[in-house]
Amino acid sequence: MSKNSKVLNLKDKISGNEVDLSLCNLAEVPVRELALFPKATVVDLSCNNITSLQPEFCSLIHLVKVDLSKNQLTCLPDDLGNLVNLQHLDLYNNMLMTLPVSFSHLRSLRWLDLKDNPLEPALAKAAGDCLDEKQCKQCASKVLQHMRAIQEEADRAREKRLLKEKELEKKKEAKQREREAREKETRKREKAEEKEKRRKEYNAKMAALVHQENQKKKNEEKKKKNGQGKADKKAVVESQPKARRSLVGLIFKMLLLLLLGLAGVAATCQLTDLQKEAICIPINAAVDNGLLWAKEQEVVVIRLVQNLSSTAKEFIESTQTSKN
Repeated sequence: MSKNSKVLNLKDKISGNEVDLSLCNLAEVPVRELALFPKATVVDLSCNNITSLQPEFCSLIHLVKVDLSKNQLTCLPDDLGNLVNLQHLDLYNNMLMTLPVSFSHLRSLRWLDLKDNPLEPALAKAAGDCLDEKQCKQCASKVLQHMRAIQEEADRAREKRLLKEKELEKKKEAKQREREAREKETRKREKAEEKEKRRKEYNAKMAALVHQENQKKKNEEKKKKNGQGKADKKAVVESQPKARRSLVGLIFKMLLLLLLGLAGVAATCQLTDLQKEAICIPINAAVDNGLLWAKEQEVVVIRLVQNLSSTAKEFIESTQTSKN
């Protein structure tokens, strides 16, 4: 319970469907207590010290008539329009400057008094003087019209704001899609570039292998050509000594045959009865001279061999000395 209701016996204040809480020095409305009496549709809260109405006050939708005159109200709750059954509202002599936009939802309101409030000019003009019953009814009608216009303007502003927010959201989404498209295109391009790079590397590798294989074949062909050339050259070189050797052999054979022939002739002249013949006399003389010359040359050859052996021995000894 509120602090004011502790000193109030609400049942003592109820008479029929009316609750009289005027002149009770209240600082706030006993909302919870009033909610317990839904049949009390008329509430008099005049001549108190109420400065504001709690948000819970707007849940008392059973109220039909409310008197809040001669208080210190500076504002009304935003959801006051929830009091859809409210027909009579007395706000005389408070400190109100404006009304909540939801005030336009009080479609059952038929009587309104806003005298002696520091209302803003447009609201004061709509409220009028409220000097009698007729003017208070007109006040209710015109203020509702005024608040509906404000409500419509607020709705248009809200719709405009929502539309602007939607447009901003669409632009944001469009930018997001555009950014994602750019990123996708960038990834696609990078992927294509990477693929192209790998393809070039593969082509370069294959070209290198082909070049290496071609170079290998060229080297093999070159080696074959060089080998064939060497073989041909060797054959030519080998054929020349063979030709020379064949010529020398032929000459050697002819000389050998000649020597054999001469030896045969000399043997015939030396050993047969023909040695006294005129043709053999010079041959025998030549043979004798040759044998004599050979005997003389034998001593020279022996000396030459001895000298060569001595020289060779000295050379071998000097070579071994230099190595040590």
